[in-house]
Amino acid sequence: MSHGSGAALTRQLIKEVFAGEFRISTLDDAVCIDGSLTVTTDAYVVNPIFFPGGDIGKLSITGTVNDLCMNGSRPAYILASFILEEGFAIDQLHSIVSSMQSTAEEAGVQIIAGDTKVVEKGRCDGLYITTAGIGFLPGGIHLDAGKIRSGDKIIVNGTLGDHAIAIINARQQLGLTPAPESDCAPLHEVIRILLQNTNLKFARDATRGGVATILNEICDDTGLGIIIDESSLPVKYSTRVLCDMLGLDPLYLANEGKLIAFIGEANDDLLSLLKTYKYSYEAAVIGQCTNEVKGVFLRTILGRLRPLLMLASDPLPRIC
Repeated sequence: MSHGSGAALTRQLIKEVFAGEFRISTLDDAVCIDGSLTVTTDAYVVNPIFFPGGDIGKLSITGTVNDLCMNGSRPAYILASFILEEGFAIDQLHSIVSSMQSTAEEAGVQIIAGDTKVVEKGRCDGLYITTAGIGFLPGGIHLDAGKIRSGDKIIVNGTLGDHAIAIINARQQLGLTPAPESDCAPLHEVIRILLQNTNLKFARDATRGGVATILNEICDDTGLGIIIDESSLPVKYSTRVLCDMLGLDPLYLANEGKLIAFIGEANDDLLSLLKTYKYSYEAAVIGQCTNEVKGVFLRTILGRLRPLLMLASDPLPRIC
């Protein structure tokens, strides 16, 4: 299970098995071919399939859209395949498909094709969805981790760990009231705002493994250090409380509607602009890249630097 958690063991598996055999040159979630055509693929096995703030259908569309738009592409088309367990309720399937369509309309994409398979009862946990996404990269846009430099600022578009907390509460039936909601959302408009108003260098959606995992990957890829400020991190009070109870860190929790952006400059005008949009109204500058350290560090409220290491595995499997 740890090899599917999105943390260090997942990255190791991809590098040692898939990337070598398939001769893959990039580990980005989406790849641009023929100069402007962008493609991605993903699979969704979340448990439970219905949760506050979304369901597996909404998740499959937002996840695919976000993988496409992180390199600046305009998402356009999605293909979806369903593996259904014998006995799965048709009314639940209707609900999931309706959720996918409404989310696709919000994101401005079309679901154009797919496939359906049914397996014996007990051979599938209700429903799995696999997607392929197609987008188009406008001319002149080239987001790449290699462009990141010391001094570049790091922005997140809102509160951290919301999706993981919603799944934990639903899966473990903790009964928190009000129930925490997933941040499941398409981020194409947030990327558009950043592209039009900043010197955006690179962006990633902070899904499995959370913000800390993505930042460690950037350090590995660029050789730069990163320092983020604890006092600047946007985290809901309910998330902090549950993390304290369960011994979790919001920086390592999965999100499904949050991105990390690396930009040359960040000012109050940019944050004010981002906060006018519903999926970035709690945007914050959380730190910057630097040559002063090697690795990722959290500057605590006491002014100390605490290392944020890459986890071997996410503590919560089946998160997306």
